[in-house]
Amino acid sequence: MIDLLAVTVLMSTPLLFGAIAEVFAERAGVMITAIEGIFLMGALGGFVGAYLSGNLYFGLSVAILTGMAVAAFYGWITVYLKQHQVVTGTAISILVAGLSSYFMRVFFGAPILPLTVEPLKAIPLPLLSQIPVLGPIFFTQNILTYMIYCIVPLSWFVLYRTSLGLAIRSAGENPEAVDVAGISVERIRFSTVLLAGAMGGIAGAFYSIGYLGMFTANIIGGRGWIAFAICFLGNWNPLGALAGTIVFGLAEAIAIYMQSSGSMLFPNEFFIAAPYILTIVLTISRKSFNVPARLGLPYRKEN
Repeated sequence: MIDLLAVTVLMSTPLLFGAIAEVFAERAGVMITAIEGIFLMGALGGFVGAYLSGNLYFGLSVAILTGMAVAAFYGWITVYLKQHQVVTGTAISILVAGLSSYFMRVFFGAPILPLTVEPLKAIPLPLLSQIPVLGPIFFTQNILTYMIYCIVPLSWFVLYRTSLGLAIRSAGENPEAVDVAGISVERIRFSTVLLAGAMGGIAGAFYSIGYLGMFTANIIGGRGWIAFAICFLGNWNPLGALAGTIVFGLAEAIAIYMQSSGSMLFPNEFFIAAPYILTIVLTISRKSFNVPARLGLPYRKEN
């Protein structure tokens, strides 16, 4: 059970990075529907950077930059050109799926054996990792998990206790008021999109260099969309997103455990599909959402 819960925390990490990224952007009024593509490009950038340099942290830096590049492209089209966010994000995700395979072929050709790197190692925290039960679960994780431990409360504080957070939330609720106050709505929205790109890039790199140590075309497998759904289910709140990712992390941990144990109780495909089935069930069962009033709508300044 301790091992299962430790894997739950581990597998929650990238989903929480993605969900927090969505919370910031959607609070400002922009749905990052390109999140699957951002995850995938982050996974590619992280692996290529780590493999060519031999340094995982350099790979992580490349993942952040590639994630931000995809997000900047998406933000330019949706925030400044005022184009449809869902259509644009879906198109970019499809484009990135093709580009990732193309760039892998450009960099590495067609290797006979899969290329691998040594993934990020767990870092037991002194003293804390020795705490019974809690130590192995929470304090024997890799650096990305520790990062998100700090980011969640910081995100809540920024959104709800600072003037910056008020401006972000107002950009998604009442952008006219933000404009009247002399603050650029486009700048706020584009900045949150870039932040989402950086965090989404880290989330994607988790799978390639933080967990598997390799890159494949289907490495993300829809998890970007799960992070997207967690933002909704968490009611656009970092603490709600944290609760949602634990649930989905547990579902994925159980799927990994059942696949590795060779259980024949249910078909293997059922456990692979379990997190996605859970996404649908929870979305349907949710009765009300505190949706930002101008979510998904471009802001056009009146003359």
